[in-house]
Order: sequence, then structure tokens, then C-alpha cells
Amino acid sequence: MPARRKIKLVIAYDGTDYHGWQIQPGLKTVQGMLCEAATSLLRHPTHVQGAGRTDAGVHARGQVGLIETAHPIAIDLLPLALNDCLPQDIAVLNAQEVGPDFDVMADVLRKAYRYTIHTGRLRPVHRIRFCWHFPGRLEVEAMRAASQYFVGSHDFRSFAAAVEEGESTVRTLFRCDVAQNCDGDPDTIAIDVEGSGFLHHMVRILAGTLIDIGRGHWPPEHVPVILAARNRKAAGHLAPAGGLCLEWIRFR
Repeated sequence: MPARRKIKLVIAYDGTDYHGWQIQPGLKTVQGMLCEAATSLLRHPTHVQGAGRTDAGVHARGQVGLIETAHPIAIDLLPLALNDCLPQDIAVLNAQEVGPDFDVMADVLRKAYRYTIHTGRLRPVHRIRFCWHFPGRLEVEAMRAASQYFVGSHDFRSFAAAVEEGESTVRTLFRCDVAQNCDGDPDTIAIDVEGSGFLHHMVRILAGTLIDIGRGHWPPEHVPVILAARNRKAAGHLAPAGGLCLEWIRFR
């Protein structure tokens, strides 16, 4: 009998038309579509386990999934074969065999997200699904100064939409950068966040808070006050899902 293989998949998707990553009965999800595609291709029930969840409407350039199969398909052919079974807004970018001890959730070291804002007066029609159209002037230097207060290990309870019982709300951010003129467009602002893990809606609340600072609602020095409050009501708006993208995941 052929030996079972563990295969790591790097996955990109436009999350606009999906109810998030995780399978939900009766709803269209990214994980559900991938499981259907893998089951059809490999001809046995195949579950695609994710390295983490993304919410409804959130995108990914570097989500990671894991399948187990005894099918002999060549690893270099697997992405193309899976993509033939997938809709056009989901793509498997890469497949790699991993060892039997690889754990797609427990072995995660870092994740990176990007939140994209477009401040131009006219909405960017060809990119509208992948940004928050926020017409108006934002003080990028104030946002940049505020972002540095998030770097390090902090209690991010104020930036969590919900917390499970007994869950620690301390997280470590290795980087939080705010950049203007992304991709040569002066109306585009990107917030890049890299951390060991994130709470529910944490990056979107962080982005909404930085935008509130950029429009002058708070000074940058108010961020430690928000962190110390440990209260969701102390932080800023929840930024829309469409501006958020999971960029990559790194493992042990």
C-alpha cells in the first residue's frame, strides 16, 4: 500500500465572495472549495487544514494549507491539477512535501498581513475589492509614529473583537510599518503588520485606529492609553475586510 504523504500548499485567493476561510455548513468558504477540489482530484475524501483562519471578505497571497494523501501524483504537477478544479478566485501557488511531524498550526512562527487604503477622491475601480477607499487626507507621519507603539509584546485586548474564555490576549508584533506611495501610487497607503499571532479582527481594528490617528482624532501618543485600557471601546473603528490580505506565513 502506498505510503501517506503530507503536502504543504501555498494558496492565494480573493476572499470577496467567500464567508471566510473555515468550512461552514451551507456557506461558500475557501477551505470548502479547496477540500472539494482535492477530493475530486485525488479521488478520496481529502481535508485541507489551514494554518489559520481569515474572515469573510479577507484576501490571501500566502495562506498555507496541509493535505495528507497516498496518491502518487507528482508534486510539481499538483498545483496545476488542483487549479483546474478550483474557481478563478482561488489558486494553489506551490506544493511541497513535508515531514510526518510537520504541524501546519503549531509550527507557525510568524504571519504577515497588509492593510491597503486608497485616499484618492475617485474610487480605484480595478482595485476596489482589495482596498478601503477612504477619500481624504491622512497624516501618514502621525500614523507611522503611532504604529511603532504596537511593536513588541503587549496586551492587545483593546484590539480584539472577541476573546475565547481563558485565551491570552498578549501578542508580539515584530513589525508595524505605514508606507505611502505604494506601487508608485501616491494615493495608496499600506499598513504592514508582522507578528507571532493575532486576535480576532486585531489587524483590522489596528488599521482603523491608525486611520483615526491619521485623520486627527487622536495623537500618536494615545496608543499606549488604548492598549492600557484593555477595552475594545477604547480603540478605533473596525476597518472593512476588503483591505486586508494575508501576505505570508513562516514556519519552524
